[in-house]
Parts: sequence; C-alpha cells; structure tokens
Amino acid sequence: MKLDVLVFAAHPDDAELSCSGTIASLIAQGKKVGIVDFTKGEMGTRGTPEIRMDEAKASSKILGLSIRENLCFQDVFFKVDDEHVIKVVEKIRQYQPEIILANAVRDRHPDHGKGAEIVKKALFLSGLKKLETYIEGESQEIWRARNLYHYIQTDWIEPDFVVDITDYWDVKVESIKAFKSQFFDPDGQSADTLISSSRFMDFLEGRAREYGMSIRSDFGEGFTKDRMLGLSDLTSLL
Repeated sequence: MKLDVLVFAAHPDDAELSCSGTIASLIAQGKKVGIVDFTKGEMGTRGTPEIRMDEAKASSKILGLSIRENLCFQDVFFKVDDEHVIKVVEKIRQYQPEIILANAVRDRHPDHGKGAEIVKKALFLSGLKKLETYIEGESQEIWRARNLYHYIQTDWIEPDFVVDITDYWDVKVESIKAFKSQFFDPDGQSADTLISSSRFMDFLEGRAREYGMSIRSDFGEGFTKDRMLGLSDLTSLL
C-alpha cells in the first residue's frame, strides 16, 4: 500500500498528542495516512505494552488510519544506529510516502529527539541505490519522500508553520482519550505522571489555542521543517 503521509512516533501516543488533528484533516481530504510506532512504551509508569497496543488500535480506528505498525524497538534504550535506521528505511520504501512526519527535534523525553534523528537519516538512506533492503524476501525499490516535517511535543519550539485543525479538534481529543491508561480520567486512577494530570490536558488545549491564534483560527498544530520550503503558488498560503 502506498501512503500519502507516513507518521513515525517513538511511542504509541506521540502522534495523537502532537499531530492527530493534522492527520484527521488529511484523511478527510482523502489522503492515505499511516503511523509506525517505534516502541510499545513499555517503560512508561502507567499501563502495560498489551494495554497500549489495544489503545493504539482504538485510536487508529478513530482517526481512520490506513495502517499502523509497531517496530518493537526497546523503549528508552533504542539507539540511533545502523540496525534501527535500516528498519525505518524499510518502512519508507514499503509505503513510499510523499510526506513524512516525525518526532520533535528535541524534547523532554530523550526518545523523541532520537526518533527525529533516526527518521532524518533513514530518509536520506532510503534514496540510495546501493543500499539494498528486503521485505518478505523481495528486494525493495528506492524511495525518498518529498518532505520531512517534525511535529512539536511538550517542550516549546517555535513552529515554521501551523496547520489549522479547528474542524478536527474533537477528533484529536477523542484519539488522545483512547489511551485511557495514560491520560487524565476523572473516574480513573489518580495522576502520578506529568501527562496523567488534568493540568496536562489543559496544557494541550492551551498549546493548540496558542498555535491557532497565531494563524487566526481556534486550534492549530505546529511543525518545524527539515529544509527550506518552496511554493509554486503564493495564494496557497492562508
């Protein structure tokens, strides 16, 4: 299956927290979007890998994803090395996306920056003819996506551009709440992590409203670019 947009995420809920509004808007436009999670988040304080996989399936259904996979990298301990980069190359070549979204270039969780670096290296290598990769025993064709954008996570980063997600804010919230073990639930267990407090949910809304205000909309999601953006139609900008 060829995808229009492929999202890479270090943990099963990274994409939902950071760019699920954008994902929902793309799917509403008829685009095929998929997520490849690196880990099962097994080092997280709350939940279990099995629970988080079930939650990821529920969220995927809410968003309407074409595919969702997990590469089963070791949470916290995965490295930016040849082994891990090649696995990402294989997924880029398998799904041949035009656009790739990846973790924030830096953030409070060290896996996020590592995730961003792995994808950036894999994007370059996926276009090299002399790098051979295989899927189910068959040689893969080379592929290089047109653009790589990094979504923004907990730490503040000034975005290079903002996507209006006003019409998809409710879908974003629903996809986040699918991860019941991780986030605030007034009828659930008490908050014992940063992201499981009600304050964190307030932060997510505040961040989205701030980015939205910057483009004069209600809600937005910010991204940073990997290289200079180019336009052939100036009127395509809001």
